[in-house]
Amino acid sequence: MSAERSPEPGPATGTSTDQLLREGARMLGTVSDSPRLDAELLLAHALDEHREYLYHTLSAAVPAEAAARYAALLGERTRHRPLAQILGQRDFWSFRLSVTADTLVPRPETELLVEQALSRIPPRLPQAIADLGTGTGAIAIAIARERPQCRVVATDLSHEALAVARHNATVLEAANLSFHFGDWFAALNGEKFAVIVSNPPYIADDEWCETDPGLGFEPRLALSGGRDGLADIRQIIAAAPAHLDSGGWLLLEHGFRQAAAVQNLLKQAGFESITTLTDLAGQPRVTEGRLAG
Repeated sequence: MSAERSPEPGPATGTSTDQLLREGARMLGTVSDSPRLDAELLLAHALDEHREYLYHTLSAAVPAEAAARYAALLGERTRHRPLAQILGQRDFWSFRLSVTADTLVPRPETELLVEQALSRIPPRLPQAIADLGTGTGAIAIAIARERPQCRVVATDLSHEALAVARHNATVLEAANLSFHFGDWFAALNGEKFAVIVSNPPYIADDEWCETDPGLGFEPRLALSGGRDGLADIRQIIAAAPAHLDSGGWLLLEHGFRQAAAVQNLLKQAGFESITTLTDLAGQPRVTEGRLAG
């Protein structure tokens, strides 16, 4: 008598992973620059699995509850809600950050600001570093982790944002980082620093019609730079000399149309060695200056 064979697996019932991903990518085609990736991340989130899991289960049926969660997440994304807000997290530098509607979503171009700041902070020299308007804490945490011998101070005018930043710093074990509530330099109690960095609001009033609709879900306080987008940048540059060590550096992220204006403001405030760096898209994005003396 022959041995009894195990039955062959039958076709999957219900909607498969592959079908859901194709439909999701179609729905997000006019919303996202990476619709397939967004669909994959949202479905993985709905399943509480890693994205790689999807590729091992493309023909498998997705449980109804997970499919319903996925549909709801797709609905949020089609309204242009940022993916990072939906997922509650965003990769930045070499780590992952928690993100909420109370914080600006960290963007890849801001890694240029981190990279350039680190080039101005010697690896083994203890220094005081300040990050103004820290949001999720992205810049401050990156610097604190890369320069553990330094003391990093981060400020923000939002208690809610500071709560997110403190959580991120705790999870990422950035022990050399402290947070202070206040408007720009008001939170620093007259202290001086070797390097000050900031990604301040810089969208001009007449530029909102050109921006990504997803910005409407992010805090306007962290985005709006007034009539010409330079209101906060002017304030930071004017006050920075009183809070920098002699020969200290100020580094600012700004809009791609603002490089010349930022350079001129730095020159008027007594800075030298003024340089603008371009981001991966070739746009002027970060300008730095060294306080004379």
